[in-house]
Amino acid sequence: MRYLLWLCLFYSTVSFAIPLANGDKLYLHLAGEEAFSESFVIDDQGQINLPEVGVIQVSGLELEAAQSKIKHILATVYRNLDEFKVTLQEKKIRIQVLGFVQQPGIYSLKPNSNIQMAITAAGGIRPGAQLDQFKLITEKKSTEFNYKSYLDTGDATLLPSLLNGDTLFIPSSPMLGNIEVDFDATSLRETGDSNEEQGITIFGELRNPGVFSYKKNMTVVDAVMRADGVTRFADVAKIRVITDNKPHNFDLKSYLDSGNDTKLPPLKPGSTIYVPIEVKDIGAGDRTIYIMGEVRSPGAYENDGEAGLIDVLANAGGPTRFADTTQIQILRSDSPKIIVDLVQYSTNPKNYVLPHLQAGDAIFIPEKANVNESSWLKVTGDRAIKIIGSVYKPGRFEWNPSMKFLDVLAHAGGPKESANLANIRIIKEKNTHQRQADNNIQYFDLESFISEGGDFAQLPKLNAGDTIIIDELPQDPTDNKSTWVRQSADDSIYIFGQIGAPGRYAFNDELGFLDILSAADGPTADANLRQIRISHRNGLTAKVTKLDLALYFETGDETLLPRVKAGDVIYLPERKGDWLDKPAERVVRLMGAVKEPGRYSFNTEMSLLDLLAEAGGPNDNAYIERIMIVNSSCCGDETQTFNLRSYITSPNSYPLPLLRPGDTVYVPNEGDSIIEQTRKGLSDVLSVITLVLLGAAL
Repeated sequence: MRYLLWLCLFYSTVSFAIPLANGDKLYLHLAGEEAFSESFVIDDQGQINLPEVGVIQVSGLELEAAQSKIKHILATVYRNLDEFKVTLQEKKIRIQVLGFVQQPGIYSLKPNSNIQMAITAAGGIRPGAQLDQFKLITEKKSTEFNYKSYLDTGDATLLPSLLNGDTLFIPSSPMLGNIEVDFDATSLRETGDSNEEQGITIFGELRNPGVFSYKKNMTVVDAVMRADGVTRFADVAKIRVITDNKPHNFDLKSYLDSGNDTKLPPLKPGSTIYVPIEVKDIGAGDRTIYIMGEVRSPGAYENDGEAGLIDVLANAGGPTRFADTTQIQILRSDSPKIIVDLVQYSTNPKNYVLPHLQAGDAIFIPEKANVNESSWLKVTGDRAIKIIGSVYKPGRFEWNPSMKFLDVLAHAGGPKESANLANIRIIKEKNTHQRQADNNIQYFDLESFISEGGDFAQLPKLNAGDTIIIDELPQDPTDNKSTWVRQSADDSIYIFGQIGAPGRYAFNDELGFLDILSAADGPTADANLRQIRISHRNGLTAKVTKLDLALYFETGDETLLPRVKAGDVIYLPERKGDWLDKPAERVVRLMGAVKEPGRYSFNTEMSLLDLLAEAGGPNDNAYIERIMIVNSSCCGDETQTFNLRSYITSPNSYPLPLLRPGDTVYVPNEGDSIIEQTRKGLSDVLSVITLVLLGAAL
């Protein structure tokens, strides 16, 4: 009895020392409260949701610490907590099961549960799971294990242990591809279990031909047995094996008689095994040619040395409608494979020479790729061309040297209305001998080609592997803020300063300066039209052109407008601040009692009256009878005065003074006049006399 009491006390002490975790079930003893009659489970966030007080974070706390925390929070609502106690009813671990299971999710399991229990809780494994590549993720560490070996042997040591918070991932078999399908063992056996690139293609006189996965150290005999063996019509003495584009003859009968492994041909992923039908009239094979693939009657045929490729194809029933006759391959053991384009031969038979066939050649006619399905991956880079951007059907297309630039564009549905045809880019595929620094981008102006009726010989030359990029033009010049990133910088023009909508705009050779000015909503009221600057950046060196747009509006002279190109920058300065950009020898300084003193642009056609009018005229207190002018020259500065009032009264008697850029004009106040200075002097003398008299009287 004492032993049992000691054991219960020890278990209670241990349970207090174990931190609480997600999934644990707690019972809160709170007498007289029906809301606490049920147990509370710690959720995946480590919290329990209690009546009146809400959620409390308890995960990671020991039971005694959790009880103290809960009691402290409940004390704000409940009064009698003397007998309050927290009991751990059930210890659980939370396991997340993902992937190819019937019901993925998070499940609560008993401690010491294994992988099998977690899978059972998720409804079991779905057909098509990759049993040998299960993954257990623990604290960002991934462990891969072979669940199939456990099922085969029952050895539980092959399964990793589960801990609270672990994630079990069950992957799908690669044979499912990108589309999930339901299948059974029978369909898997009849259709093969791999793809052409990673598996072995076995066809001919076999009970179950197809594409099967390659296993390490797999032999031809293993592969034939994987296809359920040969039929009774098979010629086992003339099995053909193609590995790394090299054909090998294999005599299964001789191998079974001798057991010599050196007679086994090499086998690896991507190999092809063909078992021909036994034909009595075929000799020892000294003149045999093999034809396989998309022909109506594949097999081995005897060639007397005079029959050509067309004769052999005709004897095999000709290519099927699925055949890619542009990529017919002739495989030989002593030389690289030969590619034959039957379409090009039929177009120009005189200039296209067909290769001469030799005994032992294997002729392979591949299946035509369909770019609308996943089979487009069969089209290698040396047979494909890509077109992206503003076309109706962008994508990757099978390439043939007979195709031209317009053929590819038409095959992609043609350009959209918003396409920028003036700057089509063609990224050329670099070969191994081309230097890294060589430019592999070619530009083509299709818009000019169409409008001017260009020569078809000027169309860019395309090759397999090239990429055609057609940019999209901005939909609206006012929307350039959101669409300019789609416009190439080489086709854009920049406009800044006092303009209605400054920014970056699409530009081509058909547009001019006024077009881009109008697209940017025109100059603002503060723009200085006489000091517009255009920076030309399309040459080897920078060049700046200055434009007097006001003079253009006055004269209508089109020669004043500069020619702008894509890449140029147009700047319209502010009218009040433009003097900062002008040197002193090109302006006249106006100071004193005028409305707007400052520096003004001046030329020989202007006079002093034009300058005063530009500054808003003299102020009301201006002393216009003595306007002072400082003329700057190489021999020194000279000063002259001008009586504006006398000029206004009698302009013929008082000519206007000569004014040139670099001069200074000062309009004094009335307080600076001689009469005003004299009046101030007399006023000061009278003030002194008055003070003296007052002093004497006092």
